[in-house]
Amino acid sequence: MPANEHGLIHVASRWAVAEMLTKLLAVVEARGLKVFAVVDHSGEAEKAGLKMRPTQLVIFGSPKGGTPVMVAAPTIAIDLPLKVLVWEDADGKVWVTYNSPEYLQQRHSVPAELVKNISAVGGLVEKAVE
Repeated sequence: MPANEHGLIHVASRWAVAEMLTKLLAVVEARGLKVFAVVDHSGEAEKAGLKMRPTQLVIFGSPKGGTPVMVAAPTIAIDLPLKVLVWEDADGKVWVTYNSPEYLQQRHSVPAELVKNISAVGGLVEKAVE
């Protein structure tokens, strides 16, 4: 069951980080969304000679959906495109974490009629963790 903490929703995954990342990217792309970037935090840490548990950030969205939200609530541009973090905790459990749409709405005063434009992330994550 998803846990909500400070506007973050954490969904448990039965997959390793690399597999979960592959599944998430497939779901995002199948929905016709654009993957803007994948940030390999742990890979970059390793290149710098540092240790970090597997941690990957996917940045994705749709200019068609996100632009009206940013026009109505310009500060949301700091949180868009949407982001999903796939990470492993200290116990080896993998989590998929994202900002709740309600948190983003409240944080940036997004008009209620535009919340749907940033709400698909939960369904994408649920589909990916199946």
